[in-house]
Amino acid sequence: MNVQLRVEAMEQISDKKRAIFKSTMELVRENGFHGTPMSLVAKHAGVAAGTIYHYFESKEHLLCELFNYAQQQAIAVVEQETVATIPFKESFFKLWMGLYTFYRDNQDMLRFFEQFVNSPFRTTMPPLEEDKFYTLLFAFFERGIREGELKDVSPKIVGTLAHSSILSMAKMAASGRLRFNKKELQQIQQLLWDGIALGR
Repeated sequence: MNVQLRVEAMEQISDKKRAIFKSTMELVRENGFHGTPMSLVAKHAGVAAGTIYHYFESKEHLLCELFNYAQQQAIAVVEQETVATIPFKESFFKLWMGLYTFYRDNQDMLRFFEQFVNSPFRTTMPPLEEDKFYTLLFAFFERGIREGELKDVSPKIVGTLAHSSILSMAKMAASGRLRFNKKELQQIQQLLWDGIALGR
């Protein structure tokens, strides 16, 4: 089952709510948060002005719910690629490529993530370390340290380092400024692995 189907199975939402989320991401990308009033979102999503307030009591509520919904999709990738029965090193390469592909193919979502975490709306949410996404990500790298695969440093350090490399590559690939073939992506992953793995 692919990531999208897994997410929809986890959280069934109406077509109207999904359309509102999609329109919000597109409009925020173009106009920013302040230039995206609820009325414009409703019009762009093709729903009545009153309908959007049926789902969300305010723009802040909409943005926070969208962040949670979008984050669930990234969480689904982490859960799919970090199965405990798969050797850690193999899982690391699968996770890197899975998140890279997800971000590369969902640029509106990636831009929304970046804008949201740097906005005042983010202050209403738990700290990053308490987000389920980062909790799972750091736990995965903690597993690698515990199993003797990675250097004995903070899981937050290696997790953030790996995630940052994924985000950077995905943004450059999507922008068209740089294109990476399969071999080059494998080399990037290997270089990162060599930097964090415990030499034996």
